[in-house]
Amino acid sequence: MNRSIFLLAILTVVHLGITAQEIPLPTEYSVVDTVSGDLDKDGIKELVVAYNTDKTSEDSEGVIRDLIIYKKEKDKWISWKQSLQALLGSRDGGMMGDPYEMMEIKNGILMISHAGGSSWKWGHTDKYRFQNDEFYLIGFSNNYGKPCEYWEDVDFNLSTGWLVIKKEYEDCDKGQEIYKTENESFLKKGLIITLQNRHDKKVKLVSPKYKHEIYL
Repeated sequence: MNRSIFLLAILTVVHLGITAQEIPLPTEYSVVDTVSGDLDKDGIKELVVAYNTDKTSEDSEGVIRDLIIYKKEKDKWISWKQSLQALLGSRDGGMMGDPYEMMEIKNGILMISHAGGSSWKWGHTDKYRFQNDEFYLIGFSNNYGKPCEYWEDVDFNLSTGWLVIKKEYEDCDKGQEIYKTENESFLKKGLIITLQNRHDKKVKLVSPKYKHEIYL
């Protein structure tokens, strides 16, 4: 083996080992995913970890998941914010199984994506921003539908209150031709949802024109 490649391989293994050791691991937990980025705009990156807990859901029998955000203090990760509601359980994706897709941090915004379903498929992304000492849900996007039936896209900016819906109906007898569209936008202000209370209650919105039902 080329000596430079060999050294690079060793350094990579060492780096991965150090990184793994730095991720906090509460008792009886296992790591699902991690992401790091500056969430409170103090110039220092926080660490966000998605965990499997040691508890199962009575509804789906899947593993309940915990989201913990850590801040670095004196070279140690200290738990800062925590939520048992920000992540769906390991079997909440329906026939597709585990719904977890990814976490991402862009411009200080924490984004968490899930997807699932069977013939009817769904996928949504939550966007959280840190303000007033809490992580507030400021954006929600959702896609739902089934081939030969319809596809519905929802984009809800909770900060401005504007919700946009685009719905296209398909006809497979004509080669998946879109035979009808229903596009609508409306204003819905006043919803306050945080990382901690994300699923305290089901939020249902009904569009004024086409009466589309949207669930957050």
